[in-house]
Amino acid sequence: MSRHKRNTGARHDRTNLYSEITDKIIAELEAGRVPWVQPWGTAAAKAPLAMPKNASTSRPYSGINVLLLWGAVIKHGFSGQSWLTFRQALSLGGNVRKGERGTTVVYADRFVPEDEKRRAAETGEDAQAIPFLKRFTVFNTDQCENLPEDVATAAPPVPEGLIEPAVEALIEATGIDFRIGGNRAFYVPAHDYVQVPPPQAYFEPIDWHRTALHEFGHASGHTSRLGRDFSSSFGSKKYAFEELIAEINAAFCCASLGITPTVRHADYIGSWLEVLREDNRAIVRAASQASKAADWFLAFAPDDADLAIEAARSCDRRVA
Repeated sequence: MSRHKRNTGARHDRTNLYSEITDKIIAELEAGRVPWVQPWGTAAAKAPLAMPKNASTSRPYSGINVLLLWGAVIKHGFSGQSWLTFRQALSLGGNVRKGERGTTVVYADRFVPEDEKRRAAETGEDAQAIPFLKRFTVFNTDQCENLPEDVATAAPPVPEGLIEPAVEALIEATGIDFRIGGNRAFYVPAHDYVQVPPPQAYFEPIDWHRTALHEFGHASGHTSRLGRDFSSSFGSKKYAFEELIAEINAAFCCASLGITPTVRHADYIGSWLEVLREDNRAIVRAASQASKAADWFLAFAPDDADLAIEAARSCDRRVA
């Protein structure tokens, strides 16, 4: 490859990288978000306000990288401001969790091309340096696992009193990998873990319990537990049916534990109606599966909670 082609390719890559960064900032501004004024201290931000740094070298990031990394922290709900390259995570004895997508940062510097050096030598003028950008991909420590304790992100503590002790004890007793953080609740069957935003992210913290119990309803269907089918895609009838099971399970668990949420999940009402209108037995089957899920979860109740749960169940039976 000729030097001209190499230089042309390098300039094209630099131009593309500048455009990518600029387009990202424009998109943020058009969405009404100012990249350098992030909503720290709100439910949208799980990490404290700080300058992002490399977790391996402790070197702080600067310039445009600060804005790029701040934006990623807010967008993905990361709980810390520490970052690693893929190789750095490995060198520390950890690894980037499978399926995680990194964030692009750039290294900026200047260099003097050889022909510019020759021109300057011939004319006696100062050589003109050319700025360049080089891209790197980094991962938040939230996206890594098996890192040393002094490197791994420490999840911010949940203020006392926001999580009901009975629910906290049940969750811990299940042994399921449970993570508090981010800005959405979900269960990942492939890796068998549940993640739920912190209680303080909810307008009414009591509603956190219904969300957590909903996701644990999904977890009950893992192949190692009740063995439900998770192969359906988002938006399908099978997917809606699984959501119906998880939702009814959450209602059963909340009632058994004496928790009264102030809201109900309505995200899937349209798809639920479609399922029920198509199959008049669906609600019966969903409620049956939900009872099995609730029984599985409540079986982990500590002894001191058994009487309260049984009393609630007895009350339910009398009402029925």
